[in-house]
Amino acid sequence: MDIEQRQSELIDQFVKQASAASNTSAISSVIVDATSHPLLFAFSEILALPNVLQLEATDEKFYLDLLRLFAHGIWSDYKSNADRLPQLVPDQILKLKQLTVLTLAETYKVLPYDQLMQELDVTNVRELEDFLINECMYAGIVRGKLDQLRRCFEVQFAAGRDLRPGQLGNMIQTLSDWLSTSENMLVSIQDKIKWADSMSEVDKKHRKEVEEKVDEVKKSIFKKLHTVSRPTSTSEGMRRSALNLVE
Repeated sequence: MDIEQRQSELIDQFVKQASAASNTSAISSVIVDATSHPLLFAFSEILALPNVLQLEATDEKFYLDLLRLFAHGIWSDYKSNADRLPQLVPDQILKLKQLTVLTLAETYKVLPYDQLMQELDVTNVRELEDFLINECMYAGIVRGKLDQLRRCFEVQFAAGRDLRPGQLGNMIQTLSDWLSTSENMLVSIQDKIKWADSMSEVDKKHRKEVEEKVDEVKKSIFKKLHTVSRPTSTSEGMRRSALNLVE
């Protein structure tokens, strides 16, 4: 089963559980389970549920903030706000570090080891490479190449994270700009094709004119040769007649 299908099934499962939760304590429990699940990396559908958003006005608000952190944040965000969030269990810490790698892999195609070790609080290269292989690539959230010589991770694929607020509008604008640029390029290519076609027609016309001139020159040369050869034949005839008279 591929990661997209598995994600979809898990999202449906937790959405149903959160929707059926009858009180804030039950909703908070669902959030903890979802953010601890080893195979779930998308949380926007859970975050959008009305009863989950109602936590904003309750004493359980920090669980809503926790869910937002897992939807859009990274490990350093948690460290900066740990005093206002629930303490994470080991599975949640692992998940948030995986999401940190995913965020970096979405943004950059080459991730220096030093940057990764700093972001993940990893102390040595061996530990970092083990984490990237066992917890990220085997999980299917990223694919890439570990370059020990250059001390970097070359990203080949990264699964998408939940869209941040306002990010969709930026993506639409980026796609619109790309579409406009593509249309302009298409017009330019079409103009060049028309120019090439017109140059081909000019070339054909020029070739025809040259061939016609060559034919004219050939005819002119042939005519001159024919004209020159006739007097020569007459002179030869007169010479022979004169010789006959002498004899």
